[in-house]
Amino acid sequence: MPVQHLEHFLIQTADIEATRDWYVDVLGFREGPHPDFKFPVVWLYLGERDVVHLTQGGKNVSENRKAYLGQQSEAVHGSGVVDHMAFRCTGLRDMMAHLQRHRIEFRKRMVSDQSLFQLFLLDPNGVKIELNFSNAEAQGVEPELMASALPA
Repeated sequence: MPVQHLEHFLIQTADIEATRDWYVDVLGFREGPHPDFKFPVVWLYLGERDVVHLTQGGKNVSENRKAYLGQQSEAVHGSGVVDHMAFRCTGLRDMMAHLQRHRIEFRKRMVSDQSLFQLFLLDPNGVKIELNFSNAEAQGVEPELMASALPA
């Protein structure tokens, strides 16, 4: 069940466009492709890697976002705007068994157009962690929600 590397941070913002423009203009990121989650997202890339994800934050986020990601903070300013950290992993079944042994609750999600199976859990501080596995490892494991199943 090894964790291999940090994939991205998700920042929730009141102004996705202005935040995107800042990362592009000031730090040299570029906007790139992202899955259709049925809620607003922007993915920012360095080279070929998406490393910063942006989504709408605050009190009035979409029900689709709440259903898929949850929401630990309504902040749109300060360190509370970092919604989660994502890590690439291998060994999905071992990881699920490991989390269950430690009595750590997790949610199972799938992004079919990225061949990505995800576990979402909270650290002891309430920080959301996303663990990403290849869909190939998820044969026979049912997600509780697929991004494609969210209403348009």
